[in-house]
Amino acid sequence: MTTLRVLGVDPGLTRCGIGVVDALGGRRARLVHAGVLRSEAEDPLDVRLLTIARGLRGALEQFAPDAVAVERVFSQNNISTVMGTAQVSGIALLEAAERGIPTALHTPSEVKAAVTGSGRADKKQIQTMLIRLLGLDAAPQPADASDAVAIALTQLWRGGGPVALDSTGGARTSAQAVWARAEREARRARERSTSRH
Repeated sequence: MTTLRVLGVDPGLTRCGIGVVDALGGRRARLVHAGVLRSEAEDPLDVRLLTIARGLRGALEQFAPDAVAVERVFSQNNISTVMGTAQVSGIALLEAAERGIPTALHTPSEVKAAVTGSGRADKKQIQTMLIRLLGLDAAPQPADASDAVAIALTQLWRGGGPVALDSTGGARTSAQAVWARAEREARRARERSTSRH
């Protein structure tokens, strides 16, 4: 059975959450990975962005998602925080686009509504629902990882499935989409066989 895999990104310069989920049909999903990419606050900005970019590249190569969903940046009182978040969002979108992976942006309230049914839910409510929805013993930690998983689930349930695009952003033909899917599945099979050795 072909599943849809989504990588969710909760952009941040110090901690960038990533979460990978596979669709299992209906509103069922399986957690594949949750974690954070970190950069050191004392490093220069270019080094910090490079560190996050390398981590995102690694995640895209390792997990071969069918779509990437990123939390949409909203203005905050702290301009330096929003700038770093926006820069990391751009990196995530660029890295996905270079690989021809469709992307989507979701607002925090869209994510809350998709996962909990309420656009005003707090982080604890989101984590509680992730435990229930994904059959986990505990919510992914830290909170940035949980947020990224919630973003990925939002894309699965609210995104209408990814639109097949080529690396230039143009729509693929159905045959090209099937070929690209076969390449991703072959890469995943290779990864599984090499991880057993």
